[in-house]
Amino acid sequence: MTAPVRTQDSPETRGSEELIRAEEPVLAHNYHPLPVVVSRAEGTWVEDVEGRRYLDMLAGYSALNFGHRHPALIEAAHRQLDRLTLTSRAFHNDRLAEFAERLAALTGMDMVLPMNTGAEAVESGVKVARKWAYDVKGVPADRATIVVAADNFHGRTTTIVSFSTDETARQGFGPFTPGFRIVPYNDLAALEAAVDETTAAVLIEPIQGEAGVIIPDDGYLAGVRELTRRKGCLFVADEIQSGLGRTGSTLAVEHESVVPDVVLLGKALGGGIVPVSAVVGRREVLGVLHPGEHGSTFGGNPLAAAVGTAVVELLETGDFQRRATELGAILRDGLTGLVGKGVVGFRSRGLWAGVDIDPALGTGREISERLMREGILAKDTHGSTIRLAPPLTITAEELEGALGSLEKVLR
Repeated sequence: MTAPVRTQDSPETRGSEELIRAEEPVLAHNYHPLPVVVSRAEGTWVEDVEGRRYLDMLAGYSALNFGHRHPALIEAAHRQLDRLTLTSRAFHNDRLAEFAERLAALTGMDMVLPMNTGAEAVESGVKVARKWAYDVKGVPADRATIVVAADNFHGRTTTIVSFSTDETARQGFGPFTPGFRIVPYNDLAALEAAVDETTAAVLIEPIQGEAGVIIPDDGYLAGVRELTRRKGCLFVADEIQSGLGRTGSTLAVEHESVVPDVVLLGKALGGGIVPVSAVVGRREVLGVLHPGEHGSTFGGNPLAAAVGTAVVELLETGDFQRRATELGAILRDGLTGLVGKGVVGFRSRGLWAGVDIDPALGTGREISERLMREGILAKDTHGSTIRLAPPLTITAEELEGALGSLEKVLR
């Protein structure tokens, strides 16, 4: 990165501490960020207002799978900004069809419902599943149920926190939306017991991200697929964090050769430039929607479609999926070497890991702060667990350097 140009009225003329203090009285306190103020970024590196550089090992919770300001994505955005940004879906635009066609082909699905945020994709998936249950399965009106897994994270809307088991996300936000049944994750027997004639869908994350990168047993996802087919309900996979190359395949369900009925996508689909999400699914499922029943002013806008198409183009080559697999082996081997040296356990798939730190050494927040002082940006989840999800553009040397910094802070 070249040196920033600082002007009198530029944010870069104010230091980190001053900018953090300025946020306190005016920003709602719904986040507790690490005390670093990022002003510039490129590739796997970010720079704060004082010019300090940090290796990004979080990648915007997988929203930055292709790194900061990937040239192909920036070029697509610039090109579209000069032509057309928004029409609403009241009219057609010349970018949406290609985006939908290529995303459907990439995921092996028939139809695409474009939205903006991950939470919108989940909400849309819930609505589609219920509509399918009434129109196709024949569930009596307002009786449809959806089975979900404990310790899930699907977003923070009122409906979504209604089926969360995280009391921090729920407390003070009731009354909650009915129609959901919660079963333990990775428990096929419990899942089967919860599914009945009212069940519209089973909605799960193939890997639970917020819970600490929890990977189910081999055969679990295939078992969910078999069970939902046998019971006559939908399998809806939330791949908003796990999808689009993160785990070494385009979708995490591919590790078990599973094809859900519906896949929810977001985060990386916008390339770290604009919010883009999508519900992709079989025609018999998404085909239940008719004009006026669901929509979004910004969903499928030309700028989002242009960036999303460029993201799909990057993934069509398979290069990023291979990088995640190859570099994921380095990540796994490095973490294995730290077990018993401050790491008490970890779970990883591709370039994604949940790392359990010995609580005697500090909380996940404290470990993340120590890593920040070493020039590494990571984030805690629950207790003494931190998660690592670097951009898929990271080099082997950068990854090994990050693991070396983790080893240092644990000593």
